[in-house]
Amino acid sequence: MEQKILIVDDEARIRKIFAKILEDEGYVVSTVDNAERAIAQLDKIKPFIILMDQNMPGMNGIEAMKHIHVKYPDIAIIIITAYGEISLAVKAVKEGAYDYIEKPVDNDKLVLLINRAKEHFRVRHELKTLKQKISDKNYLSRIVAESEKMNQVIEQVKSVGDTYATVLIQGESGTGKDLIANAIHHYGERQGKPFISVNCGAIPITLIESELFGHTKGAFTDAREAKQGKFVQAHNGSLFLDEIAELPLDAQVKLLRVLEEKKIFPLGGGRAIPIDVRIIAATNNNLENKVQKGEFRLDLLYRLNIFTINIPPLRERREDIPILVDVFLNQYNEQFGLAVNNISKEALENILGYSWPGNIRDLQNALQSAMILSKKGTITMEHLPLRIKGYDQSIRPELSLVEGLERNMKQVSTKAEKEIILEALKECRFNRTRTADFLKISRKTLFNKMKQYNIDL
Repeated sequence: MEQKILIVDDEARIRKIFAKILEDEGYVVSTVDNAERAIAQLDKIKPFIILMDQNMPGMNGIEAMKHIHVKYPDIAIIIITAYGEISLAVKAVKEGAYDYIEKPVDNDKLVLLINRAKEHFRVRHELKTLKQKISDKNYLSRIVAESEKMNQVIEQVKSVGDTYATVLIQGESGTGKDLIANAIHHYGERQGKPFISVNCGAIPITLIESELFGHTKGAFTDAREAKQGKFVQAHNGSLFLDEIAELPLDAQVKLLRVLEEKKIFPLGGGRAIPIDVRIIAATNNNLENKVQKGEFRLDLLYRLNIFTINIPPLRERREDIPILVDVFLNQYNEQFGLAVNNISKEALENILGYSWPGNIRDLQNALQSAMILSKKGTITMEHLPLRIKGYDQSIRPELSLVEGLERNMKQVSTKAEKEIILEALKECRFNRTRTADFLKISRKTLFNKMKQYNIDL
């Protein structure tokens, strides 16, 4: 790795002397005359050490260090202080400096300090690389990818994970968008930093801004104390905005402002708070259609759509289903204390042939139910939910030719409708509002149907 050092000092003579000393030691040296220029050139120079004077016109060394460490926390910064400024030097170290050195600078001491920082950087880099490899294995191994489509998704995670790019994950409900978001975060340099997840569709409209940006004490009636928002909690890490399409337009405007200005304004006033957050958004909606309907801002879509990952539905990656079944059998045996070690060929064929509208989450729910019924041994057809093995298998034995066609069809329809409602309730974890939306009926209609079929939760 090329060892680059940036020297920041307003005295040209000092810059020249330090550069000559360190270049003779084999380092690649760049110099600038003030902190503002140093910050502006960090992306281009990418130093591993910054040697920076404390007393400069404009921003001083400690102030500049705080700005730099927001985006580049791993850069080792050595502060140069005037003779006798020990208290200031100690403050610099407490604020995050690697070390300090006093003027007039002893050349041998400077080289020794730089070499020590170099070794510190090397050890830290190797440890971080090792942690990343372990993390990569842990998170990527959770993504079942026998199919070509899912292997493509994994390659996309690897490509974008080690960048700062905003990512938009698209996929139907239950495809594992949260798992992919986690993998992106842990594959990149931000692994080990906060990963904060927000479900934009689950926060009441009146609380969205407070949840995202925080609020000051007294900002509204129930704000009895100040609260950090999700952006501040995710500082230096990643913020996962799930169901981004559900974000109200007013909040979309403020989110766009944050993405552009890199700072947030808590509700109730107060100073702007600089933030360094990587945004990973997810949706099961077509955002282009939302834009056309006026329900989503085009400029925000442009900001979010820098790198897009499309997760295929389970019906398009059937090669992954047998492996997923094995994974879930092991998981739920341990979780529920069961001993289900197999699944019959007929049951597996039915699972493979089912369309899985709820995707992986749907498969998980179905296997949990089947395993609880089976308890041990082998899952057979009789243990599968009715929707998978076909409603007719449970309904047909009760039909009577004497009753005639119309009555028999009504009976079949009634039983099928009840099963559909029960399965939808399970899919939506018995949340009635979400179940009504899932079935595309009103809450009132759902309540009436539940009452009709004696479904009591």
